[in-house]
Amino acid sequence: MSHYHDTEWGFPTADNSRLFEKLCLEGFQSGLSWSTILNKREDFRRGFKNFDINKVSRFTQADIERLMGDASIVRHRGKIESTINNAQRCRELIKECGSLGRYIWQFEPSPSSRPKRPTAADVSSFVTSPESIALSKDLKKRGWSFVGPTTMYAFMQSMGLVNDHHVGCFVWKQVEGARRSFERPV
Repeated sequence: MSHYHDTEWGFPTADNSRLFEKLCLEGFQSGLSWSTILNKREDFRRGFKNFDINKVSRFTQADIERLMGDASIVRHRGKIESTINNAQRCRELIKECGSLGRYIWQFEPSPSSRPKRPTAADVSSFVTSPESIALSKDLKKRGWSFVGPTTMYAFMQSMGLVNDHHVGCFVWKQVEGARRSFERPV
């Protein structure tokens, strides 16, 4: 968990594969602890072909059964089927918007809506935002599943759309710098 916190969580990215993987893993995390998912991440990557959007979108019933038999991942039929469905919807979204990153980053909150120097108390109170609610609604309208507002807020935190490290955390300044220099996809 420390390595993930210190080197990944909150650092911005627009990479389609990383964004898709994280959307899927956040969906699998629903109702479970993040450490459970993180400990199984390599197994999820293996089972879901490194979250290659095109490959996952072509998964069949045989792939669902294969994954349901794989004790190294979370074997939840609804979440497995959701991942395949979401890959299909993601292909449509990329065709429409040019990239998943371009689509996702349009939901970045305005800096004026966020505390400039968030405290630990601030950060612990953030579970949704108007933007995570809007992202969730839009994805659901497009046919995605396991993308509720709280799940989307956790996704936004992890992918750097917000910096929810508090100012007392040594990573806060690194993430702020990464966010300042990050070129948002347009």
